[in-house]
Amino acid sequence: MCLVANTTTRRNARFAVLRNNQLKYLNALHAHIERQIISYLLGILLVCIFGHFYCITFNLTNSLPGTVFLIDKSAHPKKGDLAAFVYEGGGPYPKGAYILKIMTGVQGDVVTATDIGHGFHNYFVNGVFVGRSKPYSASWIPLESGPTGTLPIGNYYMAAPNPDSLDSRYSWIGWVKDSQIIGRGIRIL
Repeated sequence: MCLVANTTTRRNARFAVLRNNQLKYLNALHAHIERQIISYLLGILLVCIFGHFYCITFNLTNSLPGTVFLIDKSAHPKKGDLAAFVYEGGGPYPKGAYILKIMTGVQGDVVTATDIGHGFHNYFVNGVFVGRSKPYSASWIPLESGPTGTLPIGNYYMAAPNPDSLDSRYSWIGWVKDSQIIGRGIRIL
């Protein structure tokens, strides 16, 4: 009987020490939060404000030089700028993915393509070569060439220097509508 009581007493003492340590920790945490609440609230506010006007995106392909980009949602890209837009789906990326390319054509620009045989087409914007479309992707997925003609109001031609880039040369991207534009891209790394 004495052994059981002794074991119970030791166990209760250990629990009491643990409870005491937990209370000390919670009290210290509470005091810390009370002292730093303004800093935490300002930090949350800054993150919300930053997220409203900017976002950071990572380039997971080799279509553009660079890995990390800042997207300025308050700036509409101009011809020659990096432009971030929302992918409409179909093809290799999920609907809603952010895509970053160079805006090479704007309203009134003329997009032409010349068939060079075997399913390949050279694409031009106002007579300037912007890329070659292929009949198959690098992973042998069949590809359809993108549209040609005069870019209407609120439509843009997007391109990238990499020959394997998925851009306006292909119907999965096509001409990007103004409603898809997120903002201007700025390379960070």
